[in-house]
Amino acid sequence: MKPNKKKLKSLFIAGLVLSLFIFGAGCADNGEEAHEEGEISAESEFNKPVSIGYVLWEGEIASTNVIQQVLRQAGYTNVEILAVDAGPLYQGLASGEFDFTTSSWLPLTHASYWNTYGDKIDSVGVNLEDVRIGLVVPSYVEDVNTIGDLNGNSVMFDGEIVGIDPGAGIMQATENAIDVYNLNDYTLVSSSSAGMTAALQRAIVNEEPIVVTLWSPHWAFNRWDLKYLEDPEGVYGEAEHVETLAREGLKEDMPNLYGILERFAWTHEDIQSVMLDIEAGMTAEEAAAKWVENNPEKVKEWIGEE
Repeated sequence: MKPNKKKLKSLFIAGLVLSLFIFGAGCADNGEEAHEEGEISAESEFNKPVSIGYVLWEGEIASTNVIQQVLRQAGYTNVEILAVDAGPLYQGLASGEFDFTTSSWLPLTHASYWNTYGDKIDSVGVNLEDVRIGLVVPSYVEDVNTIGDLNGNSVMFDGEIVGIDPGAGIMQATENAIDVYNLNDYTLVSSSSAGMTAALQRAIVNEEPIVVTLWSPHWAFNRWDLKYLEDPEGVYGEAEHVETLAREGLKEDMPNLYGILERFAWTHEDIQSVMLDIEAGMTAEEAAAKWVENNPEKVKEWIGEE
């Protein structure tokens, strides 16, 4: 008995439709799986621990706490900040102990650390322009206007230049300044940022001469009338910038986070407002949270929501 041609044709069409349906369902499943994998990948980045290193300078305390708040707002669930001296900071970035820092002063202040570790660290971008370091005295110290003027006036300053932590780049630059300007009657006294500003405040209250290592931006310039000593030999260099540095591989491991860091840049007015709130008694976390709340547009821009 010969098969019915119409029946065979119907069976062929039905089989073809069924095959196409199965194939389409398979493609849909694969698409859903790819979408789910993408979601899982993104979610896993936000759940990864993030380690931020920073140095204990007022500006870097401010910037580090602000970027921590920004990352939390962006959805990162485990963001840790760790304060260290400059040397261990760069070493930690090079070894992958830290994911990033917003505390790199270049090209001069941290030059020695960059020269040592820079080939193992990723330069992300500049987050603050036109910063500087140098020696500073109260403006009422009228007869001392240059670093060279310190010579012959060591008794006035008790033979001391009050510094900060010994590992800081500004301390190395000041050791160099002592050599270049032949300040042989002076000793560079190591302290801390807080110790230096406390000594500066005591001197100003008593209208006594004092010379300290200081940098801009810093809340001290808003609070007191201070002046940089001119540096004709250029020991402290021209105005610098603050740079965001990351460990190698962060861009591949956490691309969304890296994008935020690339967009993170602000002004002296921004950072100064955070520093002033901290100096006035707020915790660094409170001051950072206040700034983030008061600057939603800029935060959205950094996060990439605009």
